[in-house]
Amino acid sequence: MALAFDEFGRPFIILKEQEQKSRLRGLDAQKANISAGKAVARILRTSLGPKGMDKMLQSPDGDQMMEQRSWSRWMLTTRLQKLMVELSRSQDYEIGDGTTGVVVMAGALLEQAERLLERGIHPIRIAEGYEMASRIAVENLERIANKFEFGEANLEPLIQTCMTTLSSKIVNRCKRSLAEIAVKAVLAVADLERKDVNLDLIKVEGKVGGKLEDTELIYGIVIDKDMSHPQMPKQIEDAKIAILTCPFEPPKPKTKHKVDIDTVEKFQTLRMQEQKYFDDMVQQCKDVGATLVICQWGFDDEANHLLMHRNLPAVRWVGGGRIVPRFQELTPEKLGKAGLVREKSFGTTKDRMLYIEHCANSRAVTIFIRGGNKMIIEETKRSLHDALCVARNLIRNNSIVYGGGSAEISCSIAVEAAADRYPGVEQYAIRAFADALEAIPMALAENSGLQPIETLSAVKSQQIKDNNPHFGIDCNDIGTNDMREQNVFETLIGKQQQLLLATQVVKMILKLMMLFLHLSTDIFTLKFMLRIKMLNC
Repeated sequence: MALAFDEFGRPFIILKEQEQKSRLRGLDAQKANISAGKAVARILRTSLGPKGMDKMLQSPDGDQMMEQRSWSRWMLTTRLQKLMVELSRSQDYEIGDGTTGVVVMAGALLEQAERLLERGIHPIRIAEGYEMASRIAVENLERIANKFEFGEANLEPLIQTCMTTLSSKIVNRCKRSLAEIAVKAVLAVADLERKDVNLDLIKVEGKVGGKLEDTELIYGIVIDKDMSHPQMPKQIEDAKIAILTCPFEPPKPKTKHKVDIDTVEKFQTLRMQEQKYFDDMVQQCKDVGATLVICQWGFDDEANHLLMHRNLPAVRWVGGGRIVPRFQELTPEKLGKAGLVREKSFGTTKDRMLYIEHCANSRAVTIFIRGGNKMIIEETKRSLHDALCVARNLIRNNSIVYGGGSAEISCSIAVEAAADRYPGVEQYAIRAFADALEAIPMALAENSGLQPIETLSAVKSQQIKDNNPHFGIDCNDIGTNDMREQNVFETLIGKQQQLLLATQVVKMILKLMMLFLHLSTDIFTLKFMLRIKMLNC
């Protein structure tokens, strides 16, 4: 970029590679933006539902990831595709589930908007019609929503809703056990009176090996450490834990020093003095009643030997917790309490981990995942995150709508019926919104191997005939379209958030009237797409 002046002294800027850039205006810019959004939605459309296909993404540095929750963690920098990624990420941050559905919904709205633009309707009128239709759809969702009561004695509604979330993931063969684990973990940290859940108290850990069925819920924490001495006890009940930051070693001068030992007697004196230091340290821990020592620093073999002979188990190189910086400050009040501390080994390897369970002053829990490889464990973590968020949302607001596309079909019928009340051009956009809502059940039918148009028409006519909003797509071929009988639930706030977010992003795209394109952008897009390998799993 350079600054120059014309013959009248007026400054202007010369941009480098000006000839390689082009500018799109008006309808051409809007169509380019819509095409970019539709491209992302078209790829994710096949991931929707319990029979959806997963994607294997390969990043430029060669890392691979099984991905089914849209591209909420992937960066696309071409045109308006980044907006779609941000849309998915917003749904993930706010609700934790429905990231694929919100992108598919936005893609369907863009596709309908493109047809209206070609008919000469102004984009602002389309955006206003979409806003009206979204309000109608949200009100209809509140009308068809049901409330259910749950408690510690009746967890089945929560479990069924989490099972619906997990049914579209790779881990769906274990969805019952994983849903129970997720619900129990959320209830363990939930404050039901305030309807508040702190998900930071739920730690999700994983270790390669074993089966997915070996995943367990631990009412405590898991530390990737083992006892410092192999002969120390592997299980301690009613443990009193001292967490230290001071090392088990004699004090060292902070200045440079040199020790000369020229006789055996001096060496023996030094050795006895070191042993006395170690004895005092161990005795101070024993005096306050500690039965387990967790040290942030390491300690040498002599201290380890003394700890073992004094029947004081110890773990080294552990951080965190309420720490004690000096042995002189150890008091019984500063000891942590745990109902059970046990060391567990895995398979034929030497891998061991420490389970600290039933802590007295903490509600923290840990979900410990087992799997055949790292990719399965990471995907299970993401799937459990969705289930945890759904259970949290139900505790905050126990309203549900039925899944299988039944809510979208019901909203489509309501929006289409309300379009006649609007005499202006907006009614075309409202009808287009109703058609876009049918993209979700149509994608579910298509991914399940059914005839999409025929299946959707049959379910829609059944809803109108029986005035029952619970009829949806029978993706699992159970034999009934009633989602209430199939126990397929979704949270009301999650479904409402999908519609509102998709509408907001589409309105933003429709209002963009100018687009700058770099000719190398398309080459970058092609190279990126070639790195994406879509595998049917």
